Amino acid sequence: MAKTETSRTPQSFLVVRLGAIGDVIHTLPAVSLLRRHFPQARIGWVAEKGAAVQILKAVPILDHVIVLDLRGMRRSLLRNLEEINQVRLEISDYEVALDFQGLLKSGAIPWLGGIRRRIGFDYGALRERAAGIFYTERVSANDTLHVIEKNLALLYNLGCSSNGHYNFPLNLSPEAVQFAQRAEESADGKFAILNPGGGWPTKLWPARNFGLLADLMKQRLGMTSLVTYGPKEAELAFDVCASSTTGAAVAVESDLVEFAALVRRAEVFIGGDTGPMHIAAAAGTPVVSIFGPTSAKRNGPFSPQDVVVERTDLECRVDCYRRRCDHCSCMQIGVEAVWEAICRRLRIEDY
Repeated sequence: MAKTETSRTPQSFLVVRLGAIGDVIHTLPAVSLLRRHFPQARIGWVAEKGAAVQILKAVPILDHVIVLDLRGMRRSLLRNLEEINQVRLEISDYEVALDFQGLLKSGAIPWLGGIRRRIGFDYGALRERAAGIFYTERVSANDTLHVIEKNLALLYNLGCSSNGHYNFPLNLSPEAVQFAQRAEESADGKFAILNPGGGWPTKLWPARNFGLLADLMKQRLGMTSLVTYGPKEAELAFDVCASSTTGAAVAVESDLVEFAALVRRAEVFIGGDTGPMHIAAAAGTPVVSIFGPTSAKRNGPFSPQDVVVERTDLECRVDCYRRRCDHCSCMQIGVEAVWEAICRRLRIEDY
């Protein structure tokens, strides 16, 4: 591990985690631990423009959120230079950078900003090994553990110690709470959340299966299913509702903070490896998650009570992570298998 000598307690930290909703959620316990051990420090977070910024702006322990438009940077050389210069100005006075992403671009950001102490993972735990050249300290981490535990390793390097409890600080606006109340009233009683969306086509369980599952939830448990969806997912949600013969599926559009308020009221969440699933797990809602090309051990719900449904008989699933596939055998999972998982998670007998 490369070392940088430090003679005093740092007064400011820059967190670098650019990516998706799940990436942000899985980094929050480490940043919460950082805040607990350095209560007076200034903490900023660099994120890429996108849906995850909604979550970051609702995190009360952050002092500053710096948003990068990397897609815009790629479209224009002038925009590229302007964006880099603006970011340099915003981050140059931070003392310590923590790169939880492990990519060349995430490692380069604090280096370009002139931050003297830059901490990241050792080469074996990096998504792009070349990112390690930008760090002044490289920390060993077990890349086979859940990504939350991997992220915490960077904090242990700063002398922080965890009590084993994951904290996900999130402020829900009054408007989000009111949204959740209205959605709950539309369910007219206890409800489940079905979330059919997914960032990759290979993560999608068929809409028809979700519709059949909504019928089972109504017929056997008396629960309405709220089918949550975000931008560009309306057609998928409506396909789920159309597949329900009992009319027990109700489509609900929400942003991420509204979803976070709603999922806390649900009896159970059912969905794939998506941002909403990670938000549900963070909220402590019972989760049944349907996994295909990604690793549930590394990216799945972290509560030992939650249940993952996945194909364990396919060699092609090992280190797959494919966004496109010509057969998607890993998502060929029957409705009954998911129903049985729901019964196990809710500790009920099938009736």
